[in-house]
This record gives sequence, structure tokens and C-alpha cells, in this order.
Amino acid sequence: MSLPALADRVWCRLHLDRLAGGRQAGYVIREDMLAHPDTVRSFRWIRWLLVAETAVGLAAIVVAVLLTRAGETVAWAVWFRATVVLLITLTLYVFAWRAQLGYYWAYQRLRLFSRIFPVVTLVVAAIPGLYPFWMVIEQILFSLLMIGIGDVLTSDHMRATFPKPRTAR
Repeated sequence: MSLPALADRVWCRLHLDRLAGGRQAGYVIREDMLAHPDTVRSFRWIRWLLVAETAVGLAAIVVAVLLTRAGETVAWAVWFRATVVLLITLTLYVFAWRAQLGYYWAYQRLRLFSRIFPVVTLVVAAIPGLYPFWMVIEQILFSLLMIGIGDVLTSDHMRATFPKPRTAR
């Protein structure tokens, strides 16, 4: 059994879609839309953008470690921010994985976070003196990558691929 198939099996056995997706946990888009070349291309872009976000997050931790080893004091806020960015990115990988399997809830979460995180990140980066300049640059890069993910997710094709579920009345 492949690693993705095993991960999906464990995920489903633990009913994590139900926990994360709520009422819409079982809503999956049509198979033909998942296999559409534009959908496949969109998820490929999303994966690359997430890889870039991971690299930016790891770079922030490496810079903090190197500065600490050089004898500079690195503020607690920098360590906290760098760790949170990596954890957020891991969460986004999970959402992208489930969305790529067709789960509407995961697509919606990924789309929501790609809108909220850049705003929050840029607002926090604008607080004078909270972060050193290099961390502000890291936050701007993180935001730009998230905006890129949001742009892919809100394309006409992706919105048509993941139609909102009809509610029973």
C-alpha cells in the first residue's frame, strides 16, 4: 500500500474528515472535475507555493538559530512567529491534500486561510518594533505566497470545480 493511500485510510478510520469538515465532511466533488487538467495544474501550483512557504518558515528558524549562536538576543516573538508559521503551513498541507481528494470542506478551509493569514500577518508585521527587519521581510514573503494560493483557489475554474453544497430544506 502506498503512503498516500495508507495516510488516507488512517485519516478516514479516525473520522477526521467529520471532525474537521463538520456537516460538509462527506461532500466530495465530481471525479471528472478532480481529474480535469486545470484542477491538476492548480493543485500542483498550490503544492509548490506550500513548499516555498515551508522554505521561508525554515529559513526564519535558521536565521534565528544563527543569530542566537552568534550571541545576539532573538526575541521570544520571533521564535513564536517562526514556529507558528511552520505549524500553519503543515495544516495547509493537510487541507490541500484533502481538497485534492475532492473534499469541499478542505477546499473551503484552505481558501479561507489564504484570505485571513496574509491580512493578519501583514498587520502584525506593521507593528513597529515587534519584529526585526528580516522577520518583517519573512512575513511579507509568507503573505505573498498565501495570496498566491488564494489566487489559485479563487480562479473561475476552481470555484466551478468546488461548487457550494446544496443544503436540504
